Amino acid sequence: MKFKELQKESDEQLVATLADTEKHLFQLRFQSATDRLETPSEIRKARRDIARVRTLQRQRGILELTTSTEAELKAVHELATNGEMAAGKPFIGKRKAGRVIKRVDALLGTTNKGK
Repeated sequence: MKFKELQKESDEQLVATLADTEKHLFQLRFQSATDRLETPSEIRKARRDIARVRTLQRQRGILELTTSTEAELKAVHELATNGEMAAGKPFIGKRKAGRVIKRVDALLGTTNKGK
């Protein structure tokens, strides 16, 4: 799938595309393990499609943060400090929350040297 085609999709469509591509990659890996895979290059293509979708999701997330108001940024910072995303969903892994905190701090112009 081309990157320009992905850019036209909505966020919900990207999530669905990512899920489908990950499922397809799993099936390809399973076929590879059972020696039924006809075209090994399909695995590489699926991995690259997944990377394209995740890259686009990341770009949209960063754009959303940069266009947020100061109050919204402070709310995101508070949630990330507590280890949560919006709507009470926990972050998966500690590093992602740390990255969000650093990005929000940079946007707000604050520094947290003690953390």
